[in-house]
This record gives sequence, C-alpha cells and structure tokens, in this order.
Amino acid sequence: RVAACVAAMRAAVAIPVTVKTRIGIDDLDSFAYLRDFAARLFDAGCDVLIVHARKAWLGGLSPKQNRTVPPLQPERVYRLKQALPDLPVVLNGGVTSLDAAAAHLAHVDGVMIGRAAYHDPYMLAAADRRLFGDDHPVPAREAVARAMIPYIETQVAAGVPVHAVTRHMIGLFNGVPGARAWRRHLSEAACRRGAGSDPKAAGGVIEAALAAREEAARTTSRTAA
Repeated sequence: RVAACVAAMRAAVAIPVTVKTRIGIDDLDSFAYLRDFAARLFDAGCDVLIVHARKAWLGGLSPKQNRTVPPLQPERVYRLKQALPDLPVVLNGGVTSLDAAAAHLAHVDGVMIGRAAYHDPYMLAAADRRLFGDDHPVPAREAVARAMIPYIETQVAAGVPVHAVTRHMIGLFNGVPGARAWRRHLSEAACRRGAGSDPKAAGGVIEAALAAREEAARTTSRTAA
C-alpha cells in the first residue's frame, strides 16, 4: 500500500517524493523486511528515504513512548545504505548535536535533526561551517531574531497571530545568560493587546524581548562579579 501511494504521488507531482519510516514495526523488524520495504519504495518512485533508527511498537506504547523507549539502532540504517548504495538514505532519531550528525554522515547520505533543533534552533547556525566547510560567519542570535521581524510583520498583517510565530523562537537563546527573560517576555508580550493585530507592534515584541534578555544577562554578570 505504501508503495502504491508513492507511485500515485510520483505520477501526480513534479517535486521530489520522500518517505519517512522506522526500521521496523512490532514483530516486522528483521533487516530483510526493512531492505525489501525500502527497495519497493524506491522502485515505486521514492526519491529519498528517511529512516528513524528505532522500531515502532504500535501495540503497547504511546506515540510519546515510541519516541524514546525502543532503542536506537543506527547501525541498521547504515546497513540499509550499504545494501542500497545507489539510493539516498537519510538517518533520523536521537541526533542531538552537529558532531553526532557528522559521525552519521560517514555512513549515510543525510541526517534529519528534529526535536533537538526545535528546542535549540541556534545549533543549526554552525551547520554549514561544521558539516560542509562553508566559511561564512555564523550570525549572532540577536541578528537571527531581528531577521524574523519582517516576516512576523507580514504574517500579522495577513491575520496570523503573532504568538503563532514567536512561540517557535522560544529556544533561540537556550544555554546563554538571559534565556529565561527572553522566553518569558516573548511569551507574555506576544499575548498582550495590540501585539496580535498591529504589524509594527508585533515586530516590537522581538526588540523588547531582546532588551529584556540583555538586561537580565547584565544583571547576572554583575551578580556573579
């Protein structure tokens, strides 16, 4: 059925068709099953196969538990790539750093980083330099935040609530002084009257949150001294 879906999508669109799967489901977790399943997907027109390096227990574990309880088996994905050397295989699951991504890239064509990047998006700022040898300077977190302002203003003008954008920026300052002030101000200010309807006020939410973080960082520095 999955292969039939891939074939139907391949026939209907000109963009790449990708599939994300696990290394197995319940008792269907042999390597032979994974290899044959992947081969059928590629034969049906799949362009890239993304493999979460855990099996899924559909009977007995909740979706949340399935993200952590089944053990990671990246070697199974490496082996799949060896079995299908000419086909693009991407590894996903438990990748929490660029160093880990680099280690996996020695065995597969790509790496997908999920929750780690969402909770600490700034980790991706150095990805091009760390993984691809790009020598462009890494932008400061403040520059990343300010680069979002025109987008936020455009979205608010189109009727999108400001918090629908800013809630995805909560983790931008994770691990640096003033991060708590940034999170608190961004969460509270985005819900204040006017922030969700006036595009310019929406952009001001970012500047105010940056100022709050900087002041909190200075206070922390003075206290430590």
